[in-house]
Amino acid sequence: MKFDTLVIGGGLAGLVCGIRLQEAGQRCAIVSTGQSALHFSSGSFDLLGRLPDGTEVMNPLEAVARLDASHPYARIGAEAIVRYDGEFRRMMTRAGIALTGDAARNHYHFTPMGTLKKTWLTFEDFVTPEEPDRLPWRRVVIVNFPGFLDFYTKFVADEFEKRGVICTLETVKLPFIEKLRVNPTEMRSANIARTFDKPEHLEMLLDGLAPLCRDVDAVVMPAVFGLSSAGPMTTLKQKLGKPLCLLPTMPPSVPGIRVQQQLTRYFVRLGGAFMLGDTVERADRDGGRVKAVYTVNHGDIPLCADNYVLATGSFFSRGIIARPDSVYEPIFDLDVHYDADRSRWYDADMFAPQRYMTFGVLTDPGFRALCKGEILSNLYAVGSVLSGHNALHEGCGGGVSVMSAMCVAESLSTHK
Repeated sequence: MKFDTLVIGGGLAGLVCGIRLQEAGQRCAIVSTGQSALHFSSGSFDLLGRLPDGTEVMNPLEAVARLDASHPYARIGAEAIVRYDGEFRRMMTRAGIALTGDAARNHYHFTPMGTLKKTWLTFEDFVTPEEPDRLPWRRVVIVNFPGFLDFYTKFVADEFEKRGVICTLETVKLPFIEKLRVNPTEMRSANIARTFDKPEHLEMLLDGLAPLCRDVDAVVMPAVFGLSSAGPMTTLKQKLGKPLCLLPTMPPSVPGIRVQQQLTRYFVRLGGAFMLGDTVERADRDGGRVKAVYTVNHGDIPLCADNYVLATGSFFSRGIIARPDSVYEPIFDLDVHYDADRSRWYDADMFAPQRYMTFGVLTDPGFRALCKGEILSNLYAVGSVLSGHNALHEGCGGGVSVMSAMCVAESLSTHK
């Protein structure tokens, strides 16, 4: 099988790169092992919330100039980031995903615990307060379903009350959700969301909410609506009669899964080949070029392309793997940045920046991967597999995935 570009990894970085290339007229394939980090998304994408030295960031574009040259953003540049910001939001709109925010200024978004964090883009399902210490309501009702343990109403109420909001905690008991409680493993956000795909179930929920929201300014609920589309949320907002504030739950994330599904469907609709449940095991090289890759499902049948994009993620998805004394990339044996002294990989304080989070694949300025110091001219790396950034400490994971993917896709479509 022959493609213009083959992307290895079906998470945010891989999908954005594949979609951008398909829209530019290339024939692309994405090989995806399965679940990606999008399934753990809290409903937003971060661009840059903090510099490596801990300085808080409100304007990510201004802060890019203060990053080390090894950071992916320093290689992309603020001017290109501005352009990709707009292109990405328009791409998401075409895929049916509505977002709010822009790269010039971070806004605030709720976490599953009810705290507020700075972020770049947030799904329109969610409320985005303008100020971290003030919420737009005086009195709210926080509603959960009996037995749903991934939404911590008391923690949420504590955080809201710190900001002067009076909270009432309530539950709504619905027979179709009670059936899920028979098996505790079924009482998860994605399973609850599937029950609300039926219009009659949404009507039952609205009937249950009606007496709870008479004397409040807003209703706060877990984000368990609209696994396959935004339809259930649209219905709730139209019929509830009060502002609805959804809060992300502990994983799995319903909005994250929906984004994964909608981006995948959009890629396929554009003509891309999405190979779900397959894993690239090895590759053939000819000098400084990759000639073919081989997957578990295709056995000895080579997948060939003019260019290849590595979007396999970091430790979480085994894009890079740690040994007792080293870190390696398992498919191409690429050069990986890591500290030879293992005692420096981590800090005993779990809340401190962890050095191992900066480990990743080394590339040239154009994100072409290096192997034994040699540039592989048709193999690019994007997303969290890249070295030089700490996604957790800096709050830049989603942004690095999007911006590096857009940068590489632009380069490949321009020089095709």
